Amino acid sequence: MLDIKLIREKTNHVRERLASRGAKDEQLLDGILTADAQRRETLAELESLKSTRNRVSREIGALMGQKKLIEAEAKKEETRDLGEKINVLEKRVNQADSDRDRLMLQVPNLPHESVPVGRSAEDNPLVRSHGHKPEFAFQPKSHLELCESLKLVDFARGAKLSGSGFLLYTHWGARLERALIQFLLDLHVTRHQYIEVSPPFMVNEACLLGVGQFPKFKDQYYGVAEGDDPANLGKLYLIPTAETPVANIHRDEILAVNQLPIRYCAYTPCFRGEAGAAGVGTRGMIRVHQFDKVELIKIVPPEVGYEELEKMVVNAEAVLQLLGLHYRVILLCTGDMGFGSAKTYDIEVWAPGQGAYLEVSSCSNCEDFQARRMNLRYKTESGENRFPHILNGSGTALARLFVALLETHQQADGSIQVPSPLQPYLHAETLRP
Repeated sequence: MLDIKLIREKTNHVRERLASRGAKDEQLLDGILTADAQRRETLAELESLKSTRNRVSREIGALMGQKKLIEAEAKKEETRDLGEKINVLEKRVNQADSDRDRLMLQVPNLPHESVPVGRSAEDNPLVRSHGHKPEFAFQPKSHLELCESLKLVDFARGAKLSGSGFLLYTHWGARLERALIQFLLDLHVTRHQYIEVSPPFMVNEACLLGVGQFPKFKDQYYGVAEGDDPANLGKLYLIPTAETPVANIHRDEILAVNQLPIRYCAYTPCFRGEAGAAGVGTRGMIRVHQFDKVELIKIVPPEVGYEELEKMVVNAEAVLQLLGLHYRVILLCTGDMGFGSAKTYDIEVWAPGQGAYLEVSSCSNCEDFQARRMNLRYKTESGENRFPHILNGSGTALARLFVALLETHQQADGSIQVPSPLQPYLHAETLRP
């Protein structure tokens, strides 16, 4: 959530930055400012009436002490009239609060000044790339063919169990998925100094509001009902990413400055209802409703927020480098950024069988946008309560990493050469038919 003071005092700046996103979110500002002005005006009137009531109450006490009962009774009638007016004004303030906050929750974050203005992914500049596209002396197969020939994923039975967009990993496929998760966690905990946590896979609505996934994208998530009671539907939701629970760990808390920076990593499955759109990329493992991911979260003082973002990207890149995969880092333009982000880098890995780059990591600094929504603060050395920057990044996501690994390290005989960092987890150097 943006700072209402920023909207009041730098309206044109906020309007300009929102307009650069190209989604017409700046149109919400007029409604916000109107509701805010109504709230402030009504609140001033309310406080004036409360002050008057307090003064009259003191006068009643004095009159009662002087045995001037008739005058005291008249004053009591005055306080009753004031009380009715105060009740009306309190309702107006609450309504203005509600109207302002409802609109504020729909406003995305402001793009950082270093983010290039653009409309879509086509306008995202390349930051850097690593390695080269692999060359094969044979016709490379797609992950679909490799998964079927090596019996790594049973697509048909996965769909039978849960519908399209769900996967059934089998044999070496299940072991490879587990090995990748363990490798990612060990890497980020031991080398990159993150603290591992294992959060719930279901969260309440406040958590989704906190990270900015609600209310705008509420129709994209899976609500959970307890038993067959529809009244319970929507009290809990399956998480779309570990960011949702992990970023909220310290919601409604005031941290000490010496607790920062906080760096968490977590493995969770991720549940996305938006997958399965018709068209290219919907078969196989590219777009699915459930996938695994290791997420990175940082809570840091604002002055080091962007330094920590660069470090987070490097942490995610290390995964692909160790696995011998070609990738590129893209800086998202204003029109392609996520709702809560002020600046985002995407890391896209090359998948030879697809002939395309696949996003496997998105690293963002949300500045204090999420911290305000979840009321997370820290106390500075001078005793001031401030909102920290919250960063999130994929470290990395599967199943696209799974896809790129199979397609990159496939051999002419149909086997998969296991990258050396994964061999201790799989206890194998090669996956064979």
